[in-house]
Amino acid sequence: MNITLEQIKSLRDRTSVSTMACKEALVEAGGDEEKAIEILRKKGAAKAAKRSDRTTAHGTVAIVHEGGKAAMLSLACETDFVAKNDDFMSKAEELTKKLLEGGEDTDISAEVTELGLQMGEKIEIHEKKVLEAGNVGVYKHLNNRIGVLVSMSGGDAQLGQDIAMHIAAMSPKNLSPTDISDEDVEKEKGIWKEQLIEEGKPEAIIDKIMMGKEDKFRKESALLSQPFVKNPEQLIQDLLGDITIAEFWRFEV
Repeated sequence: MNITLEQIKSLRDRTSVSTMACKEALVEAGGDEEKAIEILRKKGAAKAAKRSDRTTAHGTVAIVHEGGKAAMLSLACETDFVAKNDDFMSKAEELTKKLLEGGEDTDISAEVTELGLQMGEKIEIHEKKVLEAGNVGVYKHLNNRIGVLVSMSGGDAQLGQDIAMHIAAMSPKNLSPTDISDEDVEKEKGIWKEQLIEEGKPEAIIDKIMMGKEDKFRKESALLSQPFVKNPEQLIQDLLGDITIAEFWRFEV
């Protein structure tokens, strides 16, 4: 079948796939552009499966925030080149908006597969979150690789942003010291004990030292007991006063 250059160009403009791949798809589809797109999508899914063993160590975090509602998406890819690609970042933003409008369970997998076909890399969703709260704290780092959402009751947009920025910088594990799991504490205790024995500390005082280390670990790992990054003389819990934080999410690629 004779496929014209105009047909190939039209399909390539719509899919960003190579000229040869467009021609082969059009031939297989008998010149029907919509069928050719479907063929390319199927082949793209097959290619994505072959790339399943590749690592997605790069990517972008997109956030869309409207009033008391926000959505955040961590979209990962294989290379920094693609992560900084304008089309990749725009699509991440578009998909995040779909999550905001349709909810966290909105299926965007087909569009992610299509994006992988367009970019020629394995692309996958690492994390996604849609949040609605009285005050939603939002922060995205300039490198687009770290994003934070905070569910708050009370306060204003500036306080929400300050708390979210602090979380981005300090990466707390939990909200309060009592939320730190016993499993995490026991894991650290094993390390501390070996270090103290190596340092030659007397057995009689090791337990007391360990108690101090646990208290410090819990406080340093919890958001409320951390010194505020913009004012280290003030703890986050003191900054908040009567304002409460229900939960927070920190995405990083």
